[in-house]
Amino acid sequence: MEPGNMDFDTNGWMWDGVYYYPHLFGGIMLTAALLGLSTSFFGGISVTNLPYFLPDLGMFHKKKSGKKHVRVYMDGCFDLMHYGHANALRQAKALGDELVVGVVSDEEIIANKGPPVLSMEERLVLVSGLKWVDEVIDNAPYAITEEFMNRLFNEHKIDYIIHGDDPCLLPDGTDAYALAKKAGRYKQIKRTEGVSSTDIVGRILASAKDMKVYEGHEGSSLHGEPHNLNSIQGEESCANGGHISHFLPTSRRIVQFSNGGKGPGPNSRVVYIDGAFDLFHAGHVEILKSARKLGDFLLVGIHSDQIVSEQRGTHHPIMHLHERSLSVLACRYVDEVIIGAPWEVTRDMITTFNISLVVHGTVAESNHFWNGKADPYEVPKSLGMFQMLESPKNITTTLVAQRIMANHEIYEKRNAKKEASERKYYEERKYVSGD
Repeated sequence: MEPGNMDFDTNGWMWDGVYYYPHLFGGIMLTAALLGLSTSFFGGISVTNLPYFLPDLGMFHKKKSGKKHVRVYMDGCFDLMHYGHANALRQAKALGDELVVGVVSDEEIIANKGPPVLSMEERLVLVSGLKWVDEVIDNAPYAITEEFMNRLFNEHKIDYIIHGDDPCLLPDGTDAYALAKKAGRYKQIKRTEGVSSTDIVGRILASAKDMKVYEGHEGSSLHGEPHNLNSIQGEESCANGGHISHFLPTSRRIVQFSNGGKGPGPNSRVVYIDGAFDLFHAGHVEILKSARKLGDFLLVGIHSDQIVSEQRGTHHPIMHLHERSLSVLACRYVDEVIIGAPWEVTRDMITTFNISLVVHGTVAESNHFWNGKADPYEVPKSLGMFQMLESPKNITTTLVAQRIMANHEIYEKRNAKKEASERKYYEERKYVSGD
């Protein structure tokens, strides 16, 4: 109901008064008692006479309306989705009551940016899996045309269109959100520092060059050790893939992504799943969704950079521990994460977190039978609380990286252009309030 509209209920005005204004109504009844009037007197007053008897109590005519329900819209390609995308949508949701997200079509991405890494179906799974997203519009246009803007306002009841403080320019150099700004229905949020899809592609390409994984043989992968281990001793691990991460993790950001400190109840069935969750993708979302269905509380262990590097090779992970943790925390199926979880699920872990079931997906990165390490699930298996979980998708971090490497020339060219514009943005950007 719009603020200011009156909804007069001819049969329930008195009970509305009791419900919404108990103190005031009680005062009226007490005054009546002091004057010697029976409280039943009020039951005999006709509703039509009420405005004349209590001219200042027009509030009884109005049922609880509250403030207007605000719906906000934000769109994007959401290719190689990361915690920066998630944080943008979190900020957008904070500007309204419901968040509707438009996912740009493959065709529009190709026309404006080049080929996407992830398919529309995979990008929809990722966006729908975020805890702040209420509705998704697929095949959204790259530019907010007048026709599409009117569709948002009229069909989807959108109040405001949201975008980050970084410019979004069309190929002709015009502002993609000019119409929304002109209509006075545009709001701006703060871009998340230290990450972008361009940056992630750069990390993968740099890693691939060092690992020499796209030199001509089919089925190449990012697994295994580099050709010359001595050449990289002492360098940073490939949590940066040759590109230094500029992400500055803060305690507040972790709190913003968390579920308000809500832990499992004493009788909750806690399900535990662990992994690297590098380059968070649709396969991760689907396996977490399946795991959550097996209990009341899903606890996710995020392996440390060191553990991932030992298992997958020196140039892994692509995203470092805090980046991977935020991506997992943003998933609507996740209740809590262990940041830097140990390799083995110990008896003490099971007791500490009151774990009822430990699961592992059937589709995972090849790890050469855990690379000589002990079976990490030996204890839960011995306790009869381990279960292999059928993975709904066969996508892996390696497969995502291979898509980029297969078209590395295209992505290198695109990245060179994007990196230049991003450098310019960081050089010229000013402080934007909100986070």
